[in-house]
Amino acid sequence: FGSFLRLLHTIWQYGQHPNIISLAARPGPHCAMASYCTEEHSQPRSPSYHLFFKNVAGHYISPFHDIPLKVDSTVENGIPTKRARNDEYENLFNMVVEVPRWTNAKMEIATKEPLNPIKQDRKDGKLQYVANIFPHKGYIWNYGALPQTWEDPHRKDKSTDCCSKVLSCGEVIPVKILGILALIDQGETDWKIIAINVNDPEASKFHDIDDVKKYKPGYLEATLNWFRFYKVPEGKPENQFAFNAEFKNKAFALDVIKSTHECWKALLMKKCDGGAIKCTNVHISDSPFHCTQEEARSIVELVSSSPNQENNTEDQMWHFLGK
Repeated sequence: FGSFLRLLHTIWQYGQHPNIISLAARPGPHCAMASYCTEEHSQPRSPSYHLFFKNVAGHYISPFHDIPLKVDSTVENGIPTKRARNDEYENLFNMVVEVPRWTNAKMEIATKEPLNPIKQDRKDGKLQYVANIFPHKGYIWNYGALPQTWEDPHRKDKSTDCCSKVLSCGEVIPVKILGILALIDQGETDWKIIAINVNDPEASKFHDIDDVKKYKPGYLEATLNWFRFYKVPEGKPENQFAFNAEFKNKAFALDVIKSTHECWKALLMKKCDGGAIKCTNVHISDSPFHCTQEEARSIVELVSSSPNQENNTEDQMWHFLGK
């Protein structure tokens, strides 16, 4: 019921497969960045798996509501207020990594659970994995979400007329926005944002979508094909796109981000219908969904630590698609 803005991000010079590190093998929290850490409950690839977030003080937070949208922002009641120093600074946003590059498990922020931990998506009781679409293994970018954004399903979109380095799940990284793609999913716009890590050695060369075309020829075409075909192995039709499958530029993307951030503000202040979405947060004090640190800790403690009910093996079949 509504969604985040989704980001496709990679540090392009790294093309190797990742070293898969199981957080279950490490006691205590895994530090995603200096300001945020993650703490896992239960085993990966199981229905009971939860990845919770903590801030620098070690307090549980929501990655949806408590991590600022903008990088290095001052906040007022949890909402960034600092004006940009220049255009480049205006373009720096936080990205929450949900799916590491080249992996198959469909990990996502659980919007319908308190504190919104990252979990693996399920359908008909089964854990979900994306298929391998030759020549790609799993997701072809680090895939994630912009915090503090929400696409209100009740609002009609004016534009579409529709309602590198491999990172780790749970990392929070600063990115520069480069462009955006409008995927049409069951009659609704599903925005996909193209971004690059500001710490990428090549980041200074990339300022807009045309720079991707110039310096990384074929990358956008591969992205388009992946999204066009990735549901076909499930027996579904090819996905469609708005704007004749054209990638829009940075300015267009920033307008979409601004709009969805305003929708998120309305959601947190209970000024619109969020359906089953959980808006529990610890930083936005005037929100009706605000909770104390003790209440947040109690939410985490309620998560079951029972033995895994299921531990699926990823489908390693390769699918050869295209025209």
